Order: sequence, then structure tokens, then C-alpha cells
Amino acid sequence: MLKEKIQQDVKDALKSGDSKKRIVLGMVLSAIKNKEIEKREELSEEDIVAVVSSEIKKRKDSVEQFEKGGRPELAEGEKKEAEMLMAYMPEQMSEEDVRNEVKKTIAEMGIKDMKEMGKLIGAVMAKVKGKADGQMVSRLVKEELSK
Repeated sequence: MLKEKIQQDVKDALKSGDSKKRIVLGMVLSAIKNKEIEKREELSEEDIVAVVSSEIKKRKDSVEQFEKGGRPELAEGEKKEAEMLMAYMPEQMSEEDVRNEVKKTIAEMGIKDMKEMGKLIGAVMAKVKGKADGQMVSRLVKEELSK
């Protein structure tokens, strides 16, 4: 369903002359197609969300690099692309909700120190997949374990 929505939005962008949106969504569709070829099957909704999330992460990384390199105009373009793609993601969890999920997972797994941080991050990410940024989860896990 998400793939069809993206395809329809590409067609709409073509009709309306929005070349920026058409190009960005075309790249996402290419990434989805490449993942389907790699897996040799149709992608599930969850897999498509993961591809879109990956594309957003690439753009956020580019923003960071452009800002470090003193190219704010390029960073701004990447930010706009990331915002455009966020429309295709499930509703994102608030920091408070993610923190509660981290606390709940710590209690469930009985984790007490930083040695098991990787295991905890993996467990939390499985629960919030597509609904929260991995960097935020990592930061909140570190904060909670260092208390």
C-alpha cells in the first residue's frame, strides 16, 4: 500500500511539474526496487518503511556533513528531502514515549549496566521500528543506564 502511494505521488508530481518531489520519490522507488531484487520477492510494508527510513537517515547524515563542510545551502536541500520523506513514515513516537519504552525494556530484561547496552538497544529498536530514530534510542539508553 505504501509503495502504491509513493508511485501515485510520483505520478502526481509529474503532472504538477514538481520535479524535486518526483526525483526524490523516484530515488526511493529505486531503493525499494533494489531491495526487492536483493530479496527476490515483494517487500512487506515493514520492509518498505525500513527502506524509506534508510533514505531519511542518508539525508540526515548528508545534512550533518554539509553543515560541517560549510555548505548550508546544500544542507537545507537535504533537510527538505528528509522532511518530504517523513510523510511516508508511521507517526513518530515522542521522546517521552521512547524513554518509557527504554525503561520498560530495561525492567523486562533486567539489565543493570552499560555492558549490555547493545542488547538493550536492539530490543528497544525491535519494539519501536520505524517509529523512532535510532540515534534517539541510543542516547536515551545511555542516559537510562548511566543513572
